[in-house]
Amino acid sequence: MPVLKKIALTVTSAALLSGFTLTPAVAADKDKSDDKQPKPPGVMSSLGGERLGMSGSQVNLGPGVPVLPKGLTGRSWIVADAENGDVLAAHNSHWRLPPASTLKMLFADTVLPALQPTQTHKVTESELSGVGEGSSLVGIKEDHTYTVHDLWLGVFLRSGNDAVHVLSEMYGGIPQTVAAMQKHAEELQALDTVVVSPDGYDAPRQVSSAYDLTLIARSGMQKKDFREYAATASADFPGEKKKGKKRDSFEIQNTNRLITGDIGVDPYKGIAGVKNGYTTHAGNTFTGVAERNGKVLLVTVMNPSAEESHAVYKEAAKLLDWGFAASGKVTPVGELVPPKSVDTGTGTSTGGKGAAPAAGADQGTGGQAEAAHASAASKGSSGVGVALAIIGGLLVVVAAAVYLVNRRWPLAGLGSRSAPETKDTGEAAGPAETAEPAASVGESAGKPVDKA
Repeated sequence: MPVLKKIALTVTSAALLSGFTLTPAVAADKDKSDDKQPKPPGVMSSLGGERLGMSGSQVNLGPGVPVLPKGLTGRSWIVADAENGDVLAAHNSHWRLPPASTLKMLFADTVLPALQPTQTHKVTESELSGVGEGSSLVGIKEDHTYTVHDLWLGVFLRSGNDAVHVLSEMYGGIPQTVAAMQKHAEELQALDTVVVSPDGYDAPRQVSSAYDLTLIARSGMQKKDFREYAATASADFPGEKKKGKKRDSFEIQNTNRLITGDIGVDPYKGIAGVKNGYTTHAGNTFTGVAERNGKVLLVTVMNPSAEESHAVYKEAAKLLDWGFAASGKVTPVGELVPPKSVDTGTGTSTGGKGAAPAAGADQGTGGQAEAAHASAASKGSSGVGVALAIIGGLLVVVAAAVYLVNRRWPLAGLGSRSAPETKDTGEAAGPAETAEPAASVGESAGKPVDKA
């Protein structure tokens, strides 16, 4: 037996050194208390590559490739090259899980092109009546007027579900917005995603995946407005208007802690967005994009352990660090697929095994929503640009400090302009939704909470 053990160890070491597949039983996984975690489904989509449909961590080790970070607890995560779409490593990346407010990336990618930022709107009581209990709010008041620009700041910085509902009404209503988002998700081949609420508030059947959220972020970051909102650290937001007095404003700060920092979390060097979220069912979710030395990476982490404050940011930062260190050395385990229309030129998907829309996905759209979607899709894109300047520890948008990302596929047809969560049928029981709690993760016991 000692001889056999020695031979087994030798074979294992040789396989790792020669770049063989790293199986789910990797060292990074051993640091997790897997016995306490829900298990991924036995069958997942393999869109983007067969390895991406496998459970556990997928990465190819070889000479010079760093091992994955220790202590990763996310149920699902992915690290990908934003430029060429290579997936450098992944863990249950097609596991359909509640997305929380990261779904607002899809909302923005769908609706942004249809509304001009200077357009104004007077908010009605009915537009705010459908906002879920416990939702994250920016503080919109009925009978007050806001610009579309104001409302988008409320969505991206404060993850305001009130802002999402007002913008949805301006777009044509909640049902039309949800239908358009679902259609856009299918165009992007984000086929794990089922949209029920535009704000990501927990709702029965509403799911996405780390893979899909990364696809959505990659598309959104091609839009100038999207990039700027996602990278804004703080802004002034219109306050209450009192008779006979000038309307006040108040400062809102981005809840993305890799941009603004917080106790125990430093701003991440090169971060340029994108979106964070938290609900009772989803736990903490986060998709981020960062640049270092001309390399741009996307990372998504879903539902890490709630035992550590800000775990979602810490694990995302670890994965970004790993990705920058491994880039150019590691053999990809898959790829981020292009949109359907770009993939074939006809709008017909050639996706791989398991590349079917998620069960329950609405295939139809309302007339107004479809028209708005078609209008958005007819516009071009200038490519993905990321703000690189960091002043005082906070990322700021500087026109000169952006760069163009060359893509493997053409950008035509993606649509671009030159600009507290609750119930859900995820793994947890009991409704709740919110933006990420300001204090610490995992404080949302009891009624539904939604935070971004």
